[in-house]
Amino acid sequence: MGEKVLGKKIMSGHSQFHNIMYRKGAQDAKRAKMFAKIAREITVAAKLSGDDPNSNPRLRAALAVARENNMPKDNIERAIAKATTTADSANYENVRYEGYGPAGVAIIVETLTDNRNRTASEIRSAFTKMGGNMGEVGSVSFMFNRVGHLVYTTIPGGFDKAFEFAIEAGADNVEEFDDCTEITCSVDSFASVRDAFVKKFGDPAESGLIWIPSTYTACSEEAKVTLSKLLDILDDNDDVQHVFHNLEE
Repeated sequence: MGEKVLGKKIMSGHSQFHNIMYRKGAQDAKRAKMFAKIAREITVAAKLSGDDPNSNPRLRAALAVARENNMPKDNIERAIAKATTTADSANYENVRYEGYGPAGVAIIVETLTDNRNRTASEIRSAFTKMGGNMGEVGSVSFMFNRVGHLVYTTIPGGFDKAFEFAIEAGADNVEEFDDCTEITCSVDSFASVRDAFVKKFGDPAESGLIWIPSTYTACSEEAKVTLSKLLDILDDNDDVQHVFHNLEE
C-alpha cells in the first residue's frame, strides 16, 4: 500500500461523507425500516459465522451499527435468535448493483437479498422510471474507492488526539469538519482500526465500509430533484442496505 497521508481539513456544513451516502430520514416509518435492515444484517452475520461477536467481525460491525442508531435491545436479541431458528429458512446474499441516474450521476446500490431476480428487477425499474439506467457490476464502481470509515462527533482532545491515535491504529486519513471528525482506512485494516478507536474513544456515530467517489458529476437543480426521487425509491426497497452516488453538491 502507498504512503499514508493524514491531514486536517476544516469545512463548513456537512462532511464529504454526507454528500455521497444517502442518509435515511428521521421519521418513524423510516426508522422502523432502518431497524429492519440492520436486523437482517445481524441475522445473516450470525447465521454465517456464529452469534459470538468476539469471533465474528461481521456481526460485531452489525451490532455496532445497531448501537449507533439506538436500535432497541429486544430487536437486536430477536435478530440474533432468528439466525439459530429453523423458522427463518431464507438464504440472503450481498449483491451490488451499479448504474447511472439523472444527468449521468453514478450510483452504487448495495443489497442483502434472498431473491436476486426480484431485487434486480426492482432496482432496474427504479433506475428506468427516473430516467437512468442500470449497468453491469463495475460500470461505475471504477469511479469510486472502497474504504473503511468512522465518524466521531466528539473526540476528547480533538483533532490532534485523533490524528496521533490514527497513526498508531493504522488509519490512512483523518479529516476534521465543523460537526465531526472522520477517519478512513483500507478495507483490510477496517476491523482493527475500528476496534482500536472503539476501545479508546467509544462507539463512533457512524462506521462501515463505504464508496468514496474519485470524480464527481454536476447536474441541474431539476435533475437533482429527479435524483432525490430515485434515491427515495431505492431507500424504500427492503433489500437495499446502502446507496452511494457521486453528485457534486
